[in-house]
Amino acid sequence: MPNWFALALGVALPLFFWLCHALNWPFWWGGLLLLPLALPRKNAAGFSLWSVLPPAARPLLGLVAALLGLAALIAQNSLSLQYYPVLVNLMLLLLFALSLKQKQSLIEHLARRMEPDLPESGVRYTRRVTEVWCLFFLINGGIAWWSISAGEAVWALYNGGIAYLLMGGMFAGEWLIRRRMKKRAAQEKSPEKAQEQEQKKGAAPHA
Repeated sequence: MPNWFALALGVALPLFFWLCHALNWPFWWGGLLLLPLALPRKNAAGFSLWSVLPPAARPLLGLVAALLGLAALIAQNSLSLQYYPVLVNLMLLLLFALSLKQKQSLIEHLARRMEPDLPESGVRYTRRVTEVWCLFFLINGGIAWWSISAGEAVWALYNGGIAYLLMGGMFAGEWLIRRRMKKRAAQEKSPEKAQEQEQKKGAAPHA
């Protein structure tokens, strides 16, 4: 099963609640969305989020998600499904945290796809961003855990709406900060380049 398809299924689960609510379907039908996650993943070439995990853990997470879906279908109850966002945040926390122990953090690797010659300041920045995402997934997972006891409506509102908005805000905020840092770095380099050009002109032999 392609990784993108597994991601789409996971993202669709909280949103599926609103479809069930509109069509008067039982929410535990959402367990059907998690069953395919137990299928083997296709090994993508090169680096991927999934590749950061130890090989033994990769099928385990999909199996746990599928078991949550199966439990919902057997019990005809949505409670087990509500633990899925907690599992996702835990998985992402592990992905980002484990990448900090590797040569390149996860954010650094993504940044090098657009900027292969990433300066040392960029390496430090991407590492810090990776750490911030770790904190985000820790807090977001904690709120997802709390929302289970707050009822299906609150759970769906947070995990199917607010959590996505917060994540989008994180992406937008990081993008704005990165643009400002690049602009500042370019302004700092401009006088240095001008000075180097002047020095080269002065050092050039006269005809």
